[in-house]
Amino acid sequence: MQEFPDDEACLQWLWRTRLSADGEHALCPKCKVERSFKRYATNQQRQSWTCVACGHHLHPTAGTIFHKSSTSLHLWFYAMYMITSTRCGISAKQLGRELGVTYKTAWRIFNRIRYSLYDDHTPLGGHVEMDETLIGGKDQNRHVSKRSAAMGHYKGKTAVFGMVQRGGKVVARIVPTPPKSGDLLPHVRHHVLPATTVFTDEARYYQGLNSMGYDHGRVHHTANIYVSGEAHTNTIEGFWSLVKRGISGVYHNVSAKHLQSYLDEYAWRYNHRDDPRGHFNLLASRVASQSRGSAAKRSSRP
Repeated sequence: MQEFPDDEACLQWLWRTRLSADGEHALCPKCKVERSFKRYATNQQRQSWTCVACGHHLHPTAGTIFHKSSTSLHLWFYAMYMITSTRCGISAKQLGRELGVTYKTAWRIFNRIRYSLYDDHTPLGGHVEMDETLIGGKDQNRHVSKRSAAMGHYKGKTAVFGMVQRGGKVVARIVPTPPKSGDLLPHVRHHVLPATTVFTDEARYYQGLNSMGYDHGRVHHTANIYVSGEAHTNTIEGFWSLVKRGISGVYHNVSAKHLQSYLDEYAWRYNHRDDPRGHFNLLASRVASQSRGSAAKRSSRP
């Protein structure tokens, strides 16, 4: 509240962070050189700075999640603070009550912010644990009209695959249900560095890891063996515990359509748990540096 007390403070921060380090000079796309910019009062109350040489306008909010939003910047920044200051997340209903906006507005703000946390370039190395899990309530607890017609262990659930570097970062991705080896191994190849030591349970999905050049260690959970030397999957299972407790305690229910964005939120919070800059500063800098088009593209993926 002290750093961003109103819309003007938020706009000035975006201007200096994205376009003008000194608050006066910026690169003019029309002049192709650095020019002096001034902000003039207009009847339209434009959030823009004008080049004193050619009159070209620069908008600090253009290309960000704030672009063309009728919600005040102060509420956007307060929403980012609320999202990052909680350990297990905050629901859109609670966010709407805190901001004093409708649920529809809070949901839109939350979606824009959450989808900006997606990170597809997280290299993992050293000792990496892998595990798959199912997210979703028990089918017998659903109303009869909403029970799944499919039978088996995967009924009404969504499969998720996770990889975590011990003492490092985690990656979590939705995979087809039920999962197959061909659904999991491409994620391993994309995120785990070659010649890495990987640990899994005895599931058949991971049989091809040795042939891919990884040093593969297994732990046999069906035999009630959970630690065998260095081989265990306790770290990734601890992350699954955080995700499931958070979803059941805060959101109660998450659709498969938006589940990946929730996984990205928990993974982002986990990956920056020890960052001295703080979650709010990290999120604000990330949102300021990302383009609105890329975030919208991620929000439209299944």
